[in-house]
Amino acid sequence: MKGFKKFLMQGNFVTLAVAVVIGVALNAVVQALVSDLITPLITAAGGGKVNFGSLKVTVGGSVFAYGAVLNALLSFFVIAAVVYYLLVAPSNRLTALANRNKAATTRECPECLSTIPVGAKRCMYCTAEVAPATLTDVPQQRRPGRHHLASE
Repeated sequence: MKGFKKFLMQGNFVTLAVAVVIGVALNAVVQALVSDLITPLITAAGGGKVNFGSLKVTVGGSVFAYGAVLNALLSFFVIAAVVYYLLVAPSNRLTALANRNKAATTRECPECLSTIPVGAKRCMYCTAEVAPATLTDVPQQRRPGRHHLASE
């Protein structure tokens, strides 16, 4: 029982639980946005005669509600765009800003091309003796200009 309590109180578990709750809330907002705003706008642009939610085909007594599938696909793309533009892209920008001025800590071994620490005198993989690192041996990180960020 003590191990289970420790598992529940771990930071990763709590963070995951919060993310799931926020994801469910975001899903409800996006579903409402798609069904109440975006779909009617598309319908109005198409002449106002089509309601996506009521689109269906009957084949042999079976009803296929493909309008609901279209709404679900539209919701998926809106959620994906929201997640990308509000979470992923800003996170990548912050990571690029945080890493742009860090000095390189590794270099390639000239013998086996493995990645080794900059200060190494011997390669830990091929055991070849390695000359001290010079500025040309150490890969320099690209510094972005004033008004743009490093490429992702």
